[in-house]
Amino acid sequence: MTDLKTKLEVASLERRNFLKLAAAGSFTAAVVAGAAGTLVSSDAVAQTAKEESDRERAADHIMTVGTAYVFGSTRSYPVMQLDFKENVQNATNGKVYMKLAPGGQLGVGGALVQKVQSGTIQAAQHSISNFAPFAPVADLINLPYFCGSNQRFVNLVTSQDWKSQVNPKVNARGFKPLLYLVIDPRVVAVRKGGKGPIRVPSDLKGVKFRVPGSKMLQQYYRMLGANPTPVAWGETPSAIKQGVADALDPAVGALYAFGFKDILSYVTFTQAVPDSQVYSCNLEWFNSLPSGVQEGIEWASEMTSHQNLAKVPSSRTYAMAEMAKSGVEFFSLTEDELAQWKAVGGYQNAAWDPFKIELAGSMAAFDKLVEAAGTRGKYYVHDA
Repeated sequence: MTDLKTKLEVASLERRNFLKLAAAGSFTAAVVAGAAGTLVSSDAVAQTAKEESDRERAADHIMTVGTAYVFGSTRSYPVMQLDFKENVQNATNGKVYMKLAPGGQLGVGGALVQKVQSGTIQAAQHSISNFAPFAPVADLINLPYFCGSNQRFVNLVTSQDWKSQVNPKVNARGFKPLLYLVIDPRVVAVRKGGKGPIRVPSDLKGVKFRVPGSKMLQQYYRMLGANPTPVAWGETPSAIKQGVADALDPAVGALYAFGFKDILSYVTFTQAVPDSQVYSCNLEWFNSLPSGVQEGIEWASEMTSHQNLAKVPSSRTYAMAEMAKSGVEFFSLTEDELAQWKAVGGYQNAAWDPFKIELAGSMAAFDKLVEAAGTRGKYYVHDA
């Protein structure tokens, strides 16, 4: 009883200190203190608030960055918000102060992308799938088995071909990609009471599969024999609970972060499509910065990318361990099983040719990107 009382008192103190900072206009300081575990100490909170206030006052440029994820999400979903903030501020020698707006304060998904494009905020972290409606070329990553594994994805987005072919088309839409985040490939996750485990494409026959708005993903699951069912992300948990949809495909970390652990039974690692993210920046704002500051932000992006790659396996392992406590079982495919998925839905099928030509510009240009995805560069990342 005494332990419970102490925990409640600590939680109450943390909440009071958080609200005190937020009410004083120091929300970023509040979340930084919360992430550091210092909200329980009024002295530490005051010190953090002073440090953040001093940094903001000394900076020449304020960089507001919106994200959908709360602080602490990196434990299961490596979005690296605080690392990026620290790296940008240090790499620019304090000339840039990053004001974080986590947890969907400024919107989520496409709403964040739109705010970056319009210059309402300077940058945001969001999925590449949500980026695609604003920068269509980014939808290339949704071609099944093109860059589904973590290593192929990293090979691709860090390649010279991607930088020369894809990034200029993204720039033309008003964006500068600062860094592409590895999360993990999308999986096939089945609700409790649903069919499973899913090992081969024929197991998906007739399964009501929740898909986002991506036409490419809808076509992929149709090719596998499933019944693609578009459902908005916010409505997906209730759709899975009620059986409106029987399965869905975010990465394991996303499934855990958004509370699916108690409503799923089986998860299969199919490695078809990356469930990856990007920090996008308003290009006009970035180009307005002094060259030294631009270089600092780019170096900070590089550092954060390295940290992200190192964090991927531990985030995944934590999410899997927590989901296993709720009875979720995980399955990796054998080589023969994986070959069946690739044969039925892989990017080599002629059905994907129109997407390749539309997004890459030509089959020859796409073939160069395929070669890039298969060519190991200087970066390594763990695959599930």
